[in-house]
Amino acid sequence: MRRLGIVGGLGPESTVDYYHRILAACGASPTSPAPGIVIDSLDVQRGLHLVEHDHPGLVAYLLDSLHRLAGAGVDLAIIAANTAHVVFDELAAESPVPLLSIVEACALEARRRGWGRVGLLGTRFTMAGSFYPAAAARLETTVVVPTEAERAMLHERYVGELLRGTFREATRERFAAVVARLRDEEGIEGVILAGTELPLLLAEPMIAGVSAIDSTAVHVEAIVARLRAANPPAGAG
Repeated sequence: MRRLGIVGGLGPESTVDYYHRILAACGASPTSPAPGIVIDSLDVQRGLHLVEHDHPGLVAYLLDSLHRLAGAGVDLAIIAANTAHVVFDELAAESPVPLLSIVEACALEARRRGWGRVGLLGTRFTMAGSFYPAAAARLETTVVVPTEAERAMLHERYVGELLRGTFREATRERFAAVVARLRDEEGIEGVILAGTELPLLLAEPMIAGVSAIDSTAVHVEAIVARLRAANPPAGAG
């Protein structure tokens, strides 16, 4: 199988989760070998600073990582974080290797499920950004985000707890309460867990009675499909 490059560390817990999930997904097929995986781990605090203050600097920081991965011989690269996709288009235009977007994978999954209105949880940069609404709108789906106060709470817990590998029941309940309000007041039909640490906190397929898209899961599914597409089983064709 081809070699996959992961821009990781944004944050560490989700990078480990990606690694395990990709190997597990590949291991489900006896005719498809596990891919080579190269991880370039970045500094999540520097990444968050650049997201907030310096988008050109963020592009340069991520491109440096992609060039290191290309130098290691990867055939496909992904960023194991939703927030960094705020500059995905700029990266894709300059990347030395093909990139596979988590945002597009989630938008396609929401459309596949037939959702017209979908909630979005993530960092405040993701929830306030245009990249998820734009991708969803192309597939005739509307993205609904929490209130400003809810976004502040979600972001504080995300950065202060989840990125540090801390997953508390009280935080789980507060996140679920936001989903319940979006369900009751905004009429959402589903919710995208648009933060790769969120599935580690909200592991159930339903949150407050609302179906959830695990962004890591759909991204991994797309990754494995792309890797296998270029490597048919022995004897195929």
